[in-house]
Amino acid sequence: MKILVRNLERSVTETELLDLFKAYGKVDETVVVLDAATGKSKGFGFVEMPNPREAIKAIKGLNTLKVKGMGIRVKAAEEKPKAE
Repeated sequence: MKILVRNLERSVTETELLDLFKAYGKVDETVVVLDAATGKSKGFGFVEMPNPREAIKAIKGLNTLKVKGMGIRVKAAEEKPKAE
């Protein structure tokens, strides 16, 4: 299950994101989205968890959690429609 994490403090790393989510179960991938021009975080990222039950627990447990002073927003990512 793909999870969207918004309102990240700009210095949060993919490793820190992984540490937050692995407390809830197996994590396949964490990505902090970077600005192409500056290489700095855009303040959001994605986490991929293979077990939907663990992913839902992570969403409920981490939504609104304060990380580096910012209340993060965590929800299931909406799948992009496939281009035809």
